[in-house]
Amino acid sequence: MKMKKYIAPTMPEAMKQIRKELGPNAVILNSQEIQQGGFMGLFKKKKIEVVAVLDSVPLPANAEEKKAVLPKLTDSFSSLQEKNANAIVINEIKQLKKMMEYQAEKMKTHYPIQYEEMYQYLLYQEVDPTIAQKIMDLLIERHEKAGISAELKEMKQDTNKVIKDLLENISFKGIEYEKKIIQFVGPTGVGKTTTIAKIAANMILKDHKKVAFITTDTYRIAAIEQLKTYAKILNIPLEVAYSISDYKLAVQNFQEYDVILVDTAGRNFRDQKYVRELEKSVDIHIEMDTYLVLSLTAKPQDITEIFDQFGHLFIKEVIFTKIDETRQYGSMLNIMLDKQIGIAYITNGQDVPDDLLQVTPDQIAAFIVGDFGDA
Repeated sequence: MKMKKYIAPTMPEAMKQIRKELGPNAVILNSQEIQQGGFMGLFKKKKIEVVAVLDSVPLPANAEEKKAVLPKLTDSFSSLQEKNANAIVINEIKQLKKMMEYQAEKMKTHYPIQYEEMYQYLLYQEVDPTIAQKIMDLLIERHEKAGISAELKEMKQDTNKVIKDLLENISFKGIEYEKKIIQFVGPTGVGKTTTIAKIAANMILKDHKKVAFITTDTYRIAAIEQLKTYAKILNIPLEVAYSISDYKLAVQNFQEYDVILVDTAGRNFRDQKYVRELEKSVDIHIEMDTYLVLSLTAKPQDITEIFDQFGHLFIKEVIFTKIDETRQYGSMLNIMLDKQIGIAYITNGQDVPDDLLQVTPDQIAAFIVGDFGDA
């Protein structure tokens, strides 16, 4: 048995070292992000630390065979313990045994090295582990049926296909003008008002629609002024609704328009009072389409919690902003597959009317696996 710890700037670079030294049958025992270097605790650089082991027992592809291999690996560690009288070495072996037992409790996280590299890359992209495992299981199943052993250069293309197939029944429609009123909700700081302005500009310039604005965001003067500025530039009428009666009156005044875009207050999504206040400021009995605006820079768990907080508003599709401010795109895939909901648009900058894009399954897959193998 050969075991070694690797430290590299990125997971792909660590995998290259492991593959070069231990070969394709190496097993990843653990990986974590660490910080190194710096001066007096400052300016530390992020690194990836990976512990890998090469055992004489070959690593199988399916879960049942993996369970059968685990006792053999454990026996190997036990044998090493008995032969080595050095207390420090024995202690390290015990810790590694515990690590292996802990890792074995996870669902199928040990793949052959060429698949493990892609699996770790999906985790780096913040794809939910359960979804990442599903992708890998489908990928391995396809390769086994086809009787091929995938090389790294093929892994990106084949993973791309699996992701596209998983998204086959997900909607990517964007706004289709099925309802006159279109409401935008979301937490503070996601760029909701700017996104609404981009959508309005595209409706006017590309679809030649008559557009009107209503804002119920009366908590922040700056938000009202921002929308007023956009309304003036785009020559769009704007009504500020301080109450539900103001809102109803504004809707009535804008009946001659093709589309009414409603900007709502962005507040702390953890505060349930915000959602209740939203319901009080907007007549939810009037037919409308509601879009949830999320920032791709948010943590994956926060994105899920935000969706759940607004879920009862019958979200039609999601809009992801700030895609240009991150290189991790897994949250888009997580929300689509977990909630079975589509993405209407993504935004990749501050320019109005530009930096607003409709996406396809091809593009989502490309975002997620696009940099794989490039490091």
